[in-house]
Amino acid sequence: MVLAAPLLTRLYNPEDFGLLAVYVGLLSLFTVVASLRYELAIPLPKSHTEAANVLVLSLLMVLLMTCIAGLMVTLAGDQIALALDAPGLAGYFWLLPVGVLLAGTYNVFNYWAIRTKSFPDIARTRISQTLATLAVQLFGYKLGGIVLLYGQAGGQGVGSFRLARSALKHQDFASWCWSGVWQAAKRYKQFPIFSTWSGLFNTAGTQLPPLMFAAFFSTGAAGLYALAHRVLAMPMSVLGDAIGKVFFSNAAEAYREGRLAPLVEKVHRKLAEIAMPATLVLVIAAPELFAFVFGESWRQAGEFARWMAPWLYMVFITSPLSTLFSIMERQRLGMLFQAGLLLVRALAIFVGASILDDLLLTVMLFAAVSALFWLGFLLWVCLASGNSLRAVLRPTLTAFTQATLCLLPLGLALHLVPTEQSWLMVGIGFSTVLLGAYYLNIFRKAHTS
Repeated sequence: MVLAAPLLTRLYNPEDFGLLAVYVGLLSLFTVVASLRYELAIPLPKSHTEAANVLVLSLLMVLLMTCIAGLMVTLAGDQIALALDAPGLAGYFWLLPVGVLLAGTYNVFNYWAIRTKSFPDIARTRISQTLATLAVQLFGYKLGGIVLLYGQAGGQGVGSFRLARSALKHQDFASWCWSGVWQAAKRYKQFPIFSTWSGLFNTAGTQLPPLMFAAFFSTGAAGLYALAHRVLAMPMSVLGDAIGKVFFSNAAEAYREGRLAPLVEKVHRKLAEIAMPATLVLVIAAPELFAFVFGESWRQAGEFARWMAPWLYMVFITSPLSTLFSIMERQRLGMLFQAGLLLVRALAIFVGASILDDLLLTVMLFAAVSALFWLGFLLWVCLASGNSLRAVLRPTLTAFTQATLCLLPLGLALHLVPTEQSWLMVGIGFSTVLLGAYYLNIFRKAHTS
């Protein structure tokens, strides 16, 4: 998806991406609560029969939420499109309930695959989702920006059949019953009561900027932000999501056996080592990279990316660990954290747009408060899992020092002799070699351990 972005930015303009961002924002708000978060409970029971009851319960909730989305679109679709300054969406809001159904169903069966540790199947479906989305968006560009929405909606459900077939063929799946579904609804009621709100607040905080940028500034501003967030967050979210799923499948057992602390410390160290170099590259050279890769008209998206990089670094190293709220049955605390994060994010955008009246300052303020909140969450994870603060600080400082040394040639060439292309190429070459050695060492240590 990221590799295709330079082509997409030449086929579609910022306004088209802004329309996609508004649609994705609304779809994400529904998708995250499509099953009332009951899907998070699927990996938890010891019995596969109980897990099957939770899966059926989750699917029923997806159908309910799809109906609610359809009703909302029918009654107030035009008004919502006008309120978000995206009138082009009005005639295509029927894609919202379709996306909710497809994405919600996929998420439910995805968590059954996590339970059974069918990670190769998950990987294959993620790849097929990306390819399907890109096929529609690339080959249908002559139909206009609305094709971005078609690709996004259609790609959501690709892979569901593969995961569903694996779940339905499981020997214990047929043992589900209506009474078991009812018991599961009562047993895991904390998920809809607390985790639903937590997930909704978290997703609202992530999808809030493009929606508010469209409303306060323009769909073009939303498109610039959406591209920056898409390019930065997607590689991190794909890798972080994969790590988070493996962590979730093992952390519940580790928590029961009292060995959660070393697992959390190990995962955090590896995440910091992976993400730090990419973060520093964006801080040093994001505007130049965006202008070169996507075109000069997208340079401002690179300015956004420079300030968003530290925030998304914090998201990358903490998001996989956020499942601890469910594992430790601290859903209420997770809900309060996400509510606070949403509140300060909305306030930051409001201050930046209404008082400062500056798009870049709004992005900077939003990214800063988001990074500080996720830093607080990381400290909580450290203490709650039984680690010392040293377990957080030492890997971070080590990764920062090593990444800085690797990128020193690039930084010197870019800021001391910015007009000399030959020196810039030398700096890029040296930094590339050093980063290659850095990541090779990380993979070598992971393989030998």
